[in-house]
Amino acid sequence: MTHTLTTGRSTAITGAVWMMAAGLLFAIDNTLVQMLTMQQGQAPTTVAFWQYAIALMFSLPWVVMRLRSGVFSKRWPMHIFRVALAAAGVQMWVSGLAYVPIWQAIALIMTSPFFVTIGARLMLGENVGPERWAAVFVGFVGGMIILSPWSDAFSWAAMLPVGASFLWAMSSLVTKVLTRTETPDSLTLYLLLLLTPINAVLAVKSGFVLTTTDSMWLIVATGVLTAAANYTLVKAYSVADAAYLQPFDHVKLPFNVLLGWAVFGFLPAGAMWIGTFLIVGASLYLLGREARG
Repeated sequence: MTHTLTTGRSTAITGAVWMMAAGLLFAIDNTLVQMLTMQQGQAPTTVAFWQYAIALMFSLPWVVMRLRSGVFSKRWPMHIFRVALAAAGVQMWVSGLAYVPIWQAIALIMTSPFFVTIGARLMLGENVGPERWAAVFVGFVGGMIILSPWSDAFSWAAMLPVGASFLWAMSSLVTKVLTRTETPDSLTLYLLLLLTPINAVLAVKSGFVLTTTDSMWLIVATGVLTAAANYTLVKAYSVADAAYLQPFDHVKLPFNVLLGWAVFGFLPAGAMWIGTFLIVGASLYLLGREARG
């Protein structure tokens, strides 16, 4: 019994470490993307294309190993629709980082669980009780506090991370539908293989050329970090339950705040912490409700 408890504790710690490592890698990745778009003026569509194309290159060994078992599916239109939503979310996210302080973008992207809850009721017909609707309301109040549309400092660019949050939530709902018939390998494989060509189509207008040598090195770093961050995320979920790991996922917020302050001098206002507290609290409540069924 003691050995079992020790093993379980060790696994939980390992999962938490992997999740926090993923948060740190994503935070560094976001900072580099913001340097490319906000500081160096590179086109967000071009940055998004190269970021995920390079990440795909570093994921090729896994792709080749799973290609035969995962690529065959009769539901390929749904796969394309799902990845198109994810790609549009990526484009809005990278575009948002070109204009919005990193702390604000990260806080707003945390509204995604609330969009998922609304979509689950409207699109999938799932039961959403009064308590969950209350959590959704509290979460969106937090988002409105961070956005502060009544303030003179409000910029419509702040809606880009919200749009990314919505699109990724819709992609998650389509994924949930596909899990009824598709394997995890198939879902991951289609995401990796389709994301780059869809991003390429969206990048045609802005072009694919980066204007400086520094930008080229930075974009390679973002691709490597994107692949590494997703790998550590998968490792976390492979050793521990999602419900247990979720609080550690929120650690990405202070990582992004610290890097945004160190690199760009962005200091979040006091209202940001109030809004973030409401968003994190409401999302953790939703997660707890899911865990209890």
